[in-house]
Amino acid sequence: MSPGIWQIAIVAIVIIVLFGRGRISGMMGDLGKGITSFKRGLKDTDESDTSASSSEAPRISSSPPATPASETTVEATREDSAS
Repeated sequence: MSPGIWQIAIVAIVIIVLFGRGRISGMMGDLGKGITSFKRGLKDTDESDTSASSSEAPRISSSPPATPASETTVEATREDSAS
C-alpha cells in the first residue's frame, strides 16, 4: 500500500511544525555543502592517484615475505626440544 497525497502532506506539515522552516533549510544547505565537499575530495584523490601513478615507477619490495606466526612457533618449539 503506497502512501496517498494526504498522508504525505500531513507528514510534511508535522515535520515543518516540529523543526521549523529555517532549521530545515539550514540542514539542507549543510547537506548540500557536505555533498559538494565529498565530490571535491573524490576528484582531488583521483587526480593525485593519476599523477602519482604516471610519475612513479612501481615499487618492488626487496624484503622477504613475513613468516606466519604458526611456522615461527613450530620452529621455536623444535629448537627448545632439541636443546
